[in-house]
Amino acid sequence: MTAIKTERDGAILLVTLDRPKANAIDLKTSRLMGEVFRDFRDDPDLRVAIVTGAGQKFFCPGWDLKAAADGDAVDGDYGVGGFGGLQELRHMNKPVIAAVNGIACGGGLELALSADMILAADHASFALPEIRSGTVADAASVKLPKRIPYHIAMELLLTGRWFDAEEAHRWGLVNEVIPADKLMDRAWELARLIASGPPLVYAAIKEIVRDAEDAKFQDAMNRITGRQLASVDVLYSSDDQMEGARAFAEKRDPVWKGK
Repeated sequence: MTAIKTERDGAILLVTLDRPKANAIDLKTSRLMGEVFRDFRDDPDLRVAIVTGAGQKFFCPGWDLKAAADGDAVDGDYGVGGFGGLQELRHMNKPVIAAVNGIACGGGLELALSADMILAADHASFALPEIRSGTVADAASVKLPKRIPYHIAMELLLTGRWFDAEEAHRWGLVNEVIPADKLMDRAWELARLIASGPPLVYAAIKEIVRDAEDAKFQDAMNRITGRQLASVDVLYSSDDQMEGARAFAEKRDPVWKGK
């Protein structure tokens, strides 16, 4: 049985982590996830991905400690996208939605943080318990303070305490808290809305955001206006750019072709 299940629906890819009993990630699974997300990134017919876990109890608890006990090295080969396939995947210029359907802790929370938007079932819970085992939640230490207030991020990193979906929403970690039986309906609804939009603009947005993370405002703006970012240059030279203007002038919905 494969640990990763995929489903295509038009321009949307659903990626489901399915490793009983808890959807933990070992090296083999991480490499497989990297291949799945790399192929999603490179497939011109796909525009949006949803990542979730099988069942209703676990989204993902992170690193598979049983696999580690059997010889998986914590610093082993996680694959092209780093842990969970998304964390370090370069040039991911397509939107990814995490649908957190249960426990998301450690590397599982880091996987969710690698998505652009996070939807959480109302029973979902979160933690970064690495501190209790004398290790560091490395990706979360980078990503979490950029998503929520610094002092809250530091508390969660330094204490490892659990928090529920409502608190995650209060701090802005998740976009929405949804009844568990409606979670995937909402994820698909949001994915379809995004998939109907202009893919070249999404690519430009994601590249601009990444490029501007550590840049001064004017330096970032100069790279955009100077068309130094590949996705921005493609957008400004595209048929879609003209289609948007034509559709507005003709008072009709645009037909995006991604070129």
